[in-house]
Amino acid sequence: MLYPIAIRPGDDSHAWGVEVPDIPGCFSAGDDLDDAMAMAREAIEGHLELLAEDGTPIPAARKVTFHSANPEFDGCIWALIEIDVSKYLGKAEKLNITLPRHLLTRIDEYVRHHPEQRSRSGFLASAALKVLQEA
Repeated sequence: MLYPIAIRPGDDSHAWGVEVPDIPGCFSAGDDLDDAMAMAREAIEGHLELLAEDGTPIPAARKVTFHSANPEFDGCIWALIEIDVSKYLGKAEKLNITLPRHLLTRIDEYVRHHPEQRSRSGFLASAALKVLQEA
């Protein structure tokens, strides 16, 4: 999942500040832009781990366009941090499903050309998560 981060530029006496608008209370900072983005990843992963431990749903990531319209983020630099949220969704369970052959062929072809999906199961999990977050 791509989480937008709002970055407030630092200067000689202030760190670069980072906020993750889709994860309430998720903030970070860094000495420069690269450090701020690296620290944002750690902050996001830490927050998601705590949410998972509490059984709280993982927040959906909205688009930068949505957040950049908010005046609270005027002057921010935007970046996207990719987080594999599957490890925060609980232990994997094996199941047997039935799909039409043509659909299965299309899924396999898509996965073959999109290695970020990793597998047929990864594709199905991503698709299901997307639909559930939009609901």
